[in-house]
Amino acid sequence: MGIDAGKTAAVACLDLDGNVIRLSSGRFAGLQWFVDTIRQAGSPVVIACDKKRPDDLVWKLASIFDAVLYVPGSDISVLKKQGLTNHRFSNLHERDALAAARTAFRAYAGKLRQAERMANEKHAESERVKAMVIKKYSVHEAISSGAAGRRLVRRT
Repeated sequence: MGIDAGKTAAVACLDLDGNVIRLSSGRFAGLQWFVDTIRQAGSPVVIACDKKRPDDLVWKLASIFDAVLYVPGSDISVLKKQGLTNHRFSNLHERDALAAARTAFRAYAGKLRQAERMANEKHAESERVKAMVIKKYSVHEAISSGAAGRRLVRRT
């Protein structure tokens, strides 16, 4: 989930294959709008922003959903946002949220490909394995936890 908080707020939801599944914005949206909009799209694994210093709302959302918070090393430039979004948005806030989501997805893309490949080889549910890998499980732990049906404690 990419988040852009402000007077006009936006949420961009990607699946674990990087496909856009929801892109929404609203004026004067508060915490509850974000929670409801995100829940309509599913259960987030990552909450991302486009700024090096995330807004308090972004921290709260990551906590509410027990999601990994992704923060870029530096603010994402307008030029980079344009390249990441291919002009598939209704306003600049949706662009910013989508750029944040795609930046986070790219950061995890290699690990997600590895997790999917190994999950398919072991006949494990790839979406669950990919979500667990993002939450700091090794691919082997994620696959074996599904096979054994046990819950693992997340590494920090």
